[in-house]
Amino acid sequence: MSGSRFPVGRLPDEALLSGLATGDPELAVIFVRRFQHRVFGVAMAVTRDPQLAEDVAQQTFERAWRHAQIYDPRRGSVMTWLTTIAHNLAVDAVRARRTEPMAPEDLEELLGVVTETPERWALADEASTQLRAALARLPREQARAVMMAGVYGMTARQVADAERIPLGTAKTRIRAAMAKLRAVVASLERGDHVQ
Repeated sequence: MSGSRFPVGRLPDEALLSGLATGDPELAVIFVRRFQHRVFGVAMAVTRDPQLAEDVAQQTFERAWRHAQIYDPRRGSVMTWLTTIAHNLAVDAVRARRTEPMAPEDLEELLGVVTETPERWALADEASTQLRAALARLPREQARAVMMAGVYGMTARQVADAERIPLGTAKTRIRAAMAKLRAVVASLERGDHVQ
């Protein structure tokens, strides 16, 4: 490729991803260099641990290499796809390290982090922005419940205990929040614009 009239370093992201899928070592290096700071930034924003963030970044590029052929440009840019992989792996890594559930009083800070971090800028495609906006519009108790259940894997019983509410109330909050978020996702998949 270096003999072509288009400089390799200026190739579009999609072309670099295709090169990564074919195993071209030159394109793989350029791909990693182009995205390494953003991927590490997302991992660091979630994990707050440089060593763990490095591990997550490495796993992100390995996963991108293994799954490059399934990338669909209609669903977002290469940057969005890659940072979403990094975000999901970072959340999984934090969750795996956590030996006990997060204290409910610490969730207020986490709910702010969901919308106000470098991660937000990295994942700033239309779908993630609208989904975060939908989460921010939820009543606070529903947002807390869905974060505990969805992000931290807490059961409805654990949510009820942490929030000091009846089990049925916890289930209702989680169900209501999930229904609202699913409606946003379904709307995005249909191509509707949700405000």
